[in-house]
Amino acid sequence: MASFIISECGFKPLSRIIHRPITGANPTSKTSFFVNSNNTSSTDLIFPSLKFTTTSSRHTNWGLKVSVPLTLAPPDGAEEEEAAEFNPGAAPPFKLADIRAAIPKHCWVKDPWRSMSYVVRDVVLLFGLAAAAAYFNNWVVWPLYWAAQGTMFWALFVLGHDCGHGSFSNNLKLNSVVGHLLHSSILVPYHGWRISHRTHHQNHGHVENDESWHPLPEKIYKSLDNVTSSLRFGLPFPMLAYPFYLWNRSPGKTGSHFDPNSDLFVPSERKDVITSTVCWTAMAALLVGLSFVMGPIQVLKLYGVPYWIFVMWLDFVTYLHHHDHEEKLPWYRGKEWSYLRGGLTTLDRDYGWINNIHHDIGTHVVHHLFPQIPHYHLVEATEAAKPIFGKYYREPKISGPLPFHLIGSLIRSLKKDHYVSDTDDVVYYQTDPELNSSSSKSG
Repeated sequence: MASFIISECGFKPLSRIIHRPITGANPTSKTSFFVNSNNTSSTDLIFPSLKFTTTSSRHTNWGLKVSVPLTLAPPDGAEEEEAAEFNPGAAPPFKLADIRAAIPKHCWVKDPWRSMSYVVRDVVLLFGLAAAAAYFNNWVVWPLYWAAQGTMFWALFVLGHDCGHGSFSNNLKLNSVVGHLLHSSILVPYHGWRISHRTHHQNHGHVENDESWHPLPEKIYKSLDNVTSSLRFGLPFPMLAYPFYLWNRSPGKTGSHFDPNSDLFVPSERKDVITSTVCWTAMAALLVGLSFVMGPIQVLKLYGVPYWIFVMWLDFVTYLHHHDHEEKLPWYRGKEWSYLRGGLTTLDRDYGWINNIHHDIGTHVVHHLFPQIPHYHLVEATEAAKPIFGKYYREPKISGPLPFHLIGSLIRSLKKDHYVSDTDDVVYYQTDPELNSSSSKSG
């Protein structure tokens, strides 16, 4: 289609490519450039002895106004070839500051009243569900209650997670108080978790230094006994891992989130860890006391089963933020790792109706790079950042009302994402065929 030179004078359409000799240049050479009728961008044309500068101002300007692409239009099939050559493990052509600049300023604003409104909403729903289940008290209602209440426990965790990142408010004391109340109520040691989760964000995508669902190097993987291997890769066990992780961390790492002397923490953080462990112990004691008052079966139905549903939600969501994409995700070591490159290996996920319930935690890439953004701005911030991300952003598959499609993603990943190379600095998950064939793996 013919292009137009747009100006206040209204030139007639020209052919798509103009050949014009340049004074002072080789008289036999020609310089080609495009003329774009949309006039939507500004680009400098630099020739050997002449420079045209384009503008997009609405004010009158009698200079030549053209929009010129930096290169000629690619031939047919070139875009497909370029996409096929995209290397997800390569350093991106943009910087963290470029992403930050693209995100609207209001997305960084933390509103404590709005944050507290979500806490009030979730707590009211939680107690309402418990009251309704106790009132009806029949086996038609209990399974529905467990699924709903376990999801609400998970929602409480996400709000406490915001407190841990400081995205709940700018008030450190408010964040700590609300974080302790929310996390202790679901048996999570707030400061112990907060500090190790900070380590996860600071080292995301690093094989050895990451803290959550990081890959096992081949040497450690092959040293696992059959029981440990089955627990890590055989459903449903990986989806029940979180409480055990709090006590013992992952294979190849040592320390406990409850122990102030753990190598997870520096000496200045020990008082915080003790405070959170005391709060956790108080909640456990309260549950024991309620078991004597209400009976252990009733406490199990009202709290115990929803707690394990919450654990499954936590492991399910956090695992899928870092696993199973049609294009393998890189992990890094040494000089190849950077904060930006590590953050770009995370994935956004769509959870349908659950997106609102669990506070858009599936909008995860921007959260990983900028955890100080409140959850209620993550969707808008992500949309603003997508043009910068380009192919480094992996669009999530749209979910139905409930995210059943992600169960298949989980199963596929556990069958193929087993270990990574011990030595390379840019690595991808490899598959152990023996584990998939259910044959005995040497310890």
